[in-house]
Order: sequence, then structure tokens, then C-alpha cells
Amino acid sequence: MLVRSDSLAPHLAPLPEQPTDAPWPTLAFARAQPEADPERLAELCGSLFELTPAQGVTYALLIVHRGRLVFERYAQGASPIYLQYSWSMAKSVTQALVGIAAAEGLIDIYAPAKVPEWSEPGDPRGAITPDQLLRMSSGLAFREEYLEPGASDVIPMLAGPGRVDMGAFAAEMPLLHPPGSAWSYSSGTSNILCRLLRDAIGGPTEMLAFMRERLFEPLGMRTPVPHFDHSGTFAGSSFLFAIPEDFARFGLLYLRDGVWEGKRILPEGWVDYARSATHDDGEEAYGAHWWLRPGGGSVFYASGYDGQRVVLAPEQDLLVLRCGRTPKAESGPIWERVFALVDAFSR
Repeated sequence: MLVRSDSLAPHLAPLPEQPTDAPWPTLAFARAQPEADPERLAELCGSLFELTPAQGVTYALLIVHRGRLVFERYAQGASPIYLQYSWSMAKSVTQALVGIAAAEGLIDIYAPAKVPEWSEPGDPRGAITPDQLLRMSSGLAFREEYLEPGASDVIPMLAGPGRVDMGAFAAEMPLLHPPGSAWSYSSGTSNILCRLLRDAIGGPTEMLAFMRERLFEPLGMRTPVPHFDHSGTFAGSSFLFAIPEDFARFGLLYLRDGVWEGKRILPEGWVDYARSATHDDGEEAYGAHWWLRPGGGSVFYASGYDGQRVVLAPEQDLLVLRCGRTPKAESGPIWERVFALVDAFSR
């Protein structure tokens, strides 16, 4: 069973329909003039490239408004054809893959997940569902810490002993809270989902074909390179490489409710499910493997370590993609500029 959009519609701003005068491009975006104050736009875009060494560097900035690319700039020495790290933007790709698999009857997101480590009778982890994994509310212990390696579970999973089988590493974690009762961001849950996908689809070779045939190729994404661990599981928490335009194409799919060139790629209601709030404390907000702008509103986004972000603003029919390198401690001013860009466009 999938969540249908009509059950969420009263709580969410409507997604924009595909403009009749701006059909989805198959090979390249159509260029157009932005519908924003040109001086303000130049100031905000320029500020994302004029960073101090402590703030890092912006490698790429793309803005798509009403279905057309209206701004595109790369750092000196960078190129439109350079592959960029997704980091945790890959989680949102994982969400898309789960939705496609669920629509094909391969996964039931509301049934207990078929995880071998939780199969013993009486193991409370056996009640955890893919829905709770997508919403980061599984209750599993997992320390998402990058600055203190000794206090981290994510670093051993991605770069230590856990890298051999990331899903198994995360599945071994004990339960801290009853499933569904607490929110805690965890890359481990994403890799548990990806191991479920691998097993449901048939293995790493079949998984790669599934990703290409059901998602990448229909969108004209020609460059994605997913990383698989030694067990054959897509490292869907963190490791997908692609050129900026392809990350933008993926974002545009969500801005159009999962429909591309008239063909439904994601099941009906899946995008609304992604952007329906699980957690919002005023400082950060989360849906189902997609982040939300805190405090309500319609903006939602894919976000990755070091400053990767695809921001979607349905009310403006707008996408802003930023790839770069910005330490977490310096990220606040950067994201203020990105959201100021969103707010600069007409509604």
C-alpha cells in the first residue's frame, strides 16, 4: 500500500503542473531569462562564489524556474561535465527507488522489514517498517557524527569495517526507542533500505539495471555512478556521483510530482509522502528521506554533507542546485543565501 496524494493534499501546497510552453527537455534544458530582479539575482548568485577559505567553495550553481534553466555557473577550473559528490543527496534517490519498488509490489513500506538480524522471535526490531526507516524514526541507535570519529557510527560504516556490508552494520544496532516514537537522522537506516532493495530486486547487477531503467534513463540522466559495497548493496546513504545537470533533473522530477515528459516515474502520492513532515523543531525539519524548510511552508530539499543541496520551491516552480564544499560550522550563512535566492523569485 502506498500513501496517496489526496490523503496529504490538505496539508501540503500543490506541486506545479508542467508548463505547456516549456516541455521537458530530453537532452538539454531550454534556456530562458529569470523572472527575478536581475541585480538582486546577480548579487545573491555572486555571493555564493565569493566565499572565504573557511566557507569553502561553490563548484556549481544551477537555477531552474518554471521548467527552464535560467542560471548556470561553475567555479573557476570546474566544468559542467565534472562529476560531483552526492553525499546524503543520495538518500533522496534511495527514496525514489523505494517508491518505484513499492509500486511494483516488491516492497510493502508499512509491513515489518525483512531484515535477517531482526528475525529472532521477540526481537523488538522486527517491528520496524521501511516507512519508519524512510522517516528516520526506526528507533535504532546510530551516531551520525563526523567531527568526532570516536563517537561516530557513520564513519566506521562508510570507511571502516562496516564498509564491507553497510546494511548489515547498521542492522546490528540496538533499539533505543520503540519504532516510530522518536526521530533521529541516521545514514545507517538508508543502507538498511538499500539492502532490502537489493534482496527484493535480485542482486547488485539487477539493482544497477533497475536504477538505470526505472529512474536514470527515463529522466535523461546520463552520468550517475552509484557506489556499491562489497556485499552488493548500493551505498544509498551517501555515494552517488553525477554531473550537476543530472542532479537537477532528479530534483525536477520531484517538482513535477514524479512525472517526466507525460510519463509517471514515481507512484502517485510518493512526492507528497516525501515532503510530509515527520519532524520539525523550528531549527530543522524532515519528511521521508527529504528535508523540509523549518516552520512549515512548501519548500523541501535534498541535502548532502559539505554543502550539496537541491532546493525545490513549488510555489515559485523553482529549483536551486548548489554543489560545493562548505564545512558544517560555516553552513548557516551559505544556506541563508540559498534560501534568499528562492525568495527572490516571483510566485
